[in-house]
Amino acid sequence: MEIPFVKLEGNGNDFVLIDEMDGPVIPDEMKGEFARLYCDRRFGIGADGVLFVSPSDSCDVRMRLFQPDTSEAEMCGNGIRCLAKYVYDSEYTGGECTVETQAGVMPVTMSYSDEGEFTATIDMGPAKFMSADIPAAGEGEFRMEYDGFTVYAANTGVPHAVVFVDDVEAVNVNEVAPGIRSNPVFPEGANVNFVQCDGEDSITIRTFERGVEEETYSCGTGSTAAAAVAHHLGKMPATVHVQTRGGPLTIVMNETITMEGPAVTVFEGIIPL
Repeated sequence: MEIPFVKLEGNGNDFVLIDEMDGPVIPDEMKGEFARLYCDRRFGIGADGVLFVSPSDSCDVRMRLFQPDTSEAEMCGNGIRCLAKYVYDSEYTGGECTVETQAGVMPVTMSYSDEGEFTATIDMGPAKFMSADIPAAGEGEFRMEYDGFTVYAANTGVPHAVVFVDDVEAVNVNEVAPGIRSNPVFPEGANVNFVQCDGEDSITIRTFERGVEEETYSCGTGSTAAAAVAHHLGKMPATVHVQTRGGPLTIVMNETITMEGPAVTVFEGIIPL
């Protein structure tokens, strides 16, 4: 048996994509273990997660994402851009489509520039700030003090903790973040974002991702959450330029929030089984 795959990345957040549009390739009960094996950067392909694209009863396509710890994530902002590039390149959809995720329906628009660079804009829906919606302990909007940090939170498809700091490079992310990520106040855990405000409309972010269990180069839902919290607190305007370790994203907040950014096909391959 041979399994075709495509490797894609969005701002350095990288994924293995398996096409199941013609039917299941990896049985559901094996998808988590498949992700654990093939996300390994030494003994597998190497990725922050495995995307599965399949038909949907309610949308143009369905996206599922399994992470290196075998868990399934509700949504992924960089992942959905990578999936959008794949379905567009494969002519499964045109320049607009809807994607079914566990976090809801995500409308997507996409195009190539004259220079051949792919860009997708995702309607992320509104950010949720109430503790019950994140979910997090307590009532009202979430805020807590932890180890000298003030921690805010929002749900932008998945739970995110947001911490504002003067210098993101001074933070030992992989040392500090796990205590917040697994804190009992977050019953489902949370991604952790350290955010530096750079100017009137720009921030720099570093993200520790739940499920990957380490810092990643970029996180689309994390960038959305960071921009949303910064805007909600009056630190940023409605349009925020986010600099991740893997590149820039633009977040725009109106009735809903849109995220605009790139996706790149890295290579295609075959897994022999």
